[in-house]
Amino acid sequence: MASMKQTSNSGSDGDPRYAGMDERKRKRMISNRESAKRSRMRKQQHLQTLISQVTQLQNENSLIEEKINGATNMYAGLASQNNVLRAQLAELTDRLCSLNSVLQIAEEVSGLAMDIPEIPDTLLEPWQFPCPIQPVSAPASMFQC
Repeated sequence: MASMKQTSNSGSDGDPRYAGMDERKRKRMISNRESAKRSRMRKQQHLQTLISQVTQLQNENSLIEEKINGATNMYAGLASQNNVLRAQLAELTDRLCSLNSVLQIAEEVSGLAMDIPEIPDTLLEPWQFPCPIQPVSAPASMFQC
């Protein structure tokens, strides 16, 4: 009975086949742990890379937003100036028409022939240019904020 108790208690300790399996299992567990550790490290490194990319893209977006805001403000200023110039053009055209009317009346009353210039159509209809539109070159720095 003692020999039977000894074999049942020894389990894998006494049998070299089981001892080898336990050693392989232990090595495999160690290998799996190291592999999992490397995997976690790669995952952490990938996460850090993604975080830095997000930060870089956010910075680029901020710069682009600043440029868009600058261009929008510049456009608003130019549109305002354009409206002022259009109003001045309309006022000056009206004055010119009035002066031409006065000259025509003076010509009729005095009987003298006066050279009264015609109002160009471009003043009355500024969207119709007398010549084809030529492209205007502008430096790139003009559009940078």
